[in-house]
Amino acid sequence: MRTRSLIALAGAGTALALAWATPASAAGTVLTTGSTGGTAVAVGDTLTAPLASGTNATFYSSATGTSGVKCTSSQFTAKVTSNPAAPGTATESVTGHTFDGSTCTSNVTGVLGVNGITINNLPYAATVTSDGTLTVSPPSGSVIQATVQLRTLLGTVTCVYQAPGLSGKADNADSSITFTNQQFTKSSGSSLCFTNGYFTAKYAPVTDAGVRVYVN
Repeated sequence: MRTRSLIALAGAGTALALAWATPASAAGTVLTTGSTGGTAVAVGDTLTAPLASGTNATFYSSATGTSGVKCTSSQFTAKVTSNPAAPGTATESVTGHTFDGSTCTSNVTGVLGVNGITINNLPYAATVTSDGTLTVSPPSGSVIQATVQLRTLLGTVTCVYQAPGLSGKADNADSSITFTNQQFTKSSGSSLCFTNGYFTAKYAPVTDAGVRVYVN
């Protein structure tokens, strides 16, 4: 009889422990540092990420081609504006997206080099869902815009490209964000500026004060 009472008491203790543990687990946030389910990223924190080692950011004239612009150095910066409990959707403000023009080259006929690439109309709004889907949107009434300056025999040519938004994917394996063939349309520029630009890049690792960020 005493043995059964002890077993019943142990079972009740285990159930109580589980009851306390479940809310703590459920309270984990969408963005954490250190590991999945790790320390919550604080609202107001700044996240940064360079291009993944050994990769390029490309801006090609077609989704399957290799003609256009390629850069070996780029970085984005975003401020966390909300980080709710997981599963859910965290929000960010993309305050910077830069390309080091000295690392950019072009294989477009008639183009001697790339003077620079500038991302306009910042900041952009971004959302990250628990399944890793990243969406970048411009301010209301605006567009995501990239200005590419090409060096030619006739001087500098400015090409302006626009997109309604961008979609990417976050991967916890290397704390990366990947954009694949995101289409921009030329809004102005000479005939040396291709009609469409397809942007592909992988940024990793995404960090908060040097610590890797994970999506939950």
